[in-house]
Amino acid sequence: MTGELIVPRDAPNDLIRAAGGIVTRWVLGGRVEVACIFREARGDWTFPKGKLDEGETFEQGALREVLEEIGMRCQVVRFVGTTSYTHRKGKPKIVAYYLMVVDDGEFAPNEEVDELVWVPLEQVRSHLTWDRDQELFDLVVQLPELRAQAS
Repeated sequence: MTGELIVPRDAPNDLIRAAGGIVTRWVLGGRVEVACIFREARGDWTFPKGKLDEGETFEQGALREVLEEIGMRCQVVRFVGTTSYTHRKGKPKIVAYYLMVVDDGEFAPNEEVDELVWVPLEQVRSHLTWDRDQELFDLVVQLPELRAQAS
């Protein structure tokens, strides 16, 4: 792995720490598809993510959240980057994202995620609701791991 994200000591005390995955799969013809989730409660299309549990690393949290939200066990390929924003309750939030590939599992709607679609790599950006997710995905599509698999 590429190392663990370190949050600065002077980060706000109420900083919400979260992690998630850019979950990929390769289909016939070498095409890459990415899991995008719809959350009816928020009315958004995004990537699976959630708050860290006490004592959990960002990577551990990302793997757990992906499993909980979309029912898939994954392998981390590499750290991608972070997004940060003000949570709807007014607290600062940072989300660390990891590029992942699916090992096994199957999606079923649940309390947090209503729908999952596998979107072709070139259509993912336009499928996402949030600018911050789109900007993060701009970094993802440049990763050599994706280009190598997609060619």
